[in-house]
Amino acid sequence: MSEPKIPKVAAKQPVVLTLAPGTYYWCACGLSAKQPFCDGSHKGTDFVPLKFEVAEPGEHVLCQCKHTANKPFCDGAHHHLT
Repeated sequence: MSEPKIPKVAAKQPVVLTLAPGTYYWCACGLSAKQPFCDGSHKGTDFVPLKFEVAEPGEHVLCQCKHTANKPFCDGAHHHLT
């Protein structure tokens, strides 16, 4: 059995962004320099970015610890990181 993929923690707090309607790609590996969005740094890893759609403009709380169960949105998982 292979080892589970463990992403790099980009930050131990979420980021609140005002997003316009559209398609976004959330960084799942934690390596992107453009957190919380993908910049292609996952290439050569087993990670792939998460495509998500924003239908209405507004504030969104996006995970940066990469351990949320509600990807790409923060669920407070960063409170349990050591």
